[in-house]
Amino acid sequence: MINSKEYYFDIFQVDTQILDRLTEEGLRSGGSYCDLFFENTTYGSLLLRDGAVTSGGNHVDFGVGIRVLAGEKTGYAYSESTAWADMAACARAAAQIASTPVDVSPYGTRNPSRGEPNPNADRYPLAQPWRGVPMSTFLPFLQKLEADIKRRDTRIVKVIVNLAFQVSDILMYNSSKELKWDTRPIGSVSVSAVFQQGKQTENKSTSRSFRCGAEMLSDALIAEMAAEVVKGIDDRFAARRPKGGQMPVVMGAGASGILLHEAMGHAFEADFNRKGTSIFADKMGQQICPKGIQIIDDGTLMGNRGALNFDDEGIPGQKTYMVEDGVLTSYLHDRISAAHYGVRPTGNGRRESFRYAPIPRMRATYMESGTAKAEDLIASVSKGIYVDEFSNGQVQIGEGDFTFYVKSGYLIENGRLTMPVKDINIIGNGPEALADMQGVADDLAIDPGAWTCGKEQSVPVSCGIPTVLIGHLTVGGE
Repeated sequence: MINSKEYYFDIFQVDTQILDRLTEEGLRSGGSYCDLFFENTTYGSLLLRDGAVTSGGNHVDFGVGIRVLAGEKTGYAYSESTAWADMAACARAAAQIASTPVDVSPYGTRNPSRGEPNPNADRYPLAQPWRGVPMSTFLPFLQKLEADIKRRDTRIVKVIVNLAFQVSDILMYNSSKELKWDTRPIGSVSVSAVFQQGKQTENKSTSRSFRCGAEMLSDALIAEMAAEVVKGIDDRFAARRPKGGQMPVVMGAGASGILLHEAMGHAFEADFNRKGTSIFADKMGQQICPKGIQIIDDGTLMGNRGALNFDDEGIPGQKTYMVEDGVLTSYLHDRISAAHYGVRPTGNGRRESFRYAPIPRMRATYMESGTAKAEDLIASVSKGIYVDEFSNGQVQIGEGDFTFYVKSGYLIENGRLTMPVKDINIIGNGPEALADMQGVADDLAIDPGAWTCGKEQSVPVSCGIPTVLIGHLTVGGE
């Protein structure tokens, strides 16, 4: 949502003259670039456990973060007050940290963006408000969702339904006189159900998260989530741990994109490459996977959890091709890494809140569809594993090694899905897995779940992938 400039000036009690004075204060000790990040966020949550509200409420976080850059030095300080004296002290603290004189600033002068935000180009319009609405207003939705889930399977013994939302008013300004603002809504609904069959217990969870208003809380969403949380539960009870070994792995469309996010996406973030710690630090312009494969990080998907009108440095949101036709063509840049490489920022400078300096982070990371059919990829495997839901991934950025726990999947035997499997790990290496992709289906799905990425700080993201066949991965089983 994009309101008028005056709306944000009123919230933070500033104007352009104050913003200019503040950036000047930040540069008094020799820094070459200063930016300001104002934030006013309302958080709300409501938890329903077995029909009873066990927690809920809302709170507000408010303040400004001030960053000063001088060469390779970054000074950062924040204030929970926007009174002039407090902000000026904050600017002086950041300036003192980054007190190395630098003659030229590459951070803000390369292709400056001084145009005002365009409400007609807003990527997350808000039709029904979250703010100013009693939390009790949302309780009937949670109760209906819980009831719909319980009626679908008599083995359910526990249901937890959670609603969380936040709405953030953001105002950004820098010493290059770039002024940006927007209001970012995000709503998330998550469900966890416990099933019991005899002495055996199984859990199933699902979530939905979008950058929009309370209009997301619809009867259609109730039906969709209730159906998903009970789907495949018979296979969960029947699943067994298979024999392990190295074998082909078919990754199902959608949520399997978390492997792409963790095992490849982080290694494409420019700070890891600038510091030489990523396995891809010396591979720019090289063929890293078969021709025809495109890997993207995208901030332009309407209403998507990872969508951004502007990143947290005021760079317009955009669609960035990291891999084109199998060739590594771009890292994910903030202003600092873009200046280092002599390229334009890609809109990936993100932060958890005004208390943190921005760093390169993903938004919506996915692989474009290929030309194969998912059923043909499965049919081409004589013995392997099909997986469609991961959790608890671990990745070594420097080496590219990864391991993921598989929550659900199936054996592939003679080109057919057979026994459901569980309690296995998929182990591999990012660059090797990319190079070993033997087929990409035409069924890209962006997963709508409440994905949150942690890298020193947490930000909302999303991920997706079409069905993909990787020729050789290690499956940790019996």
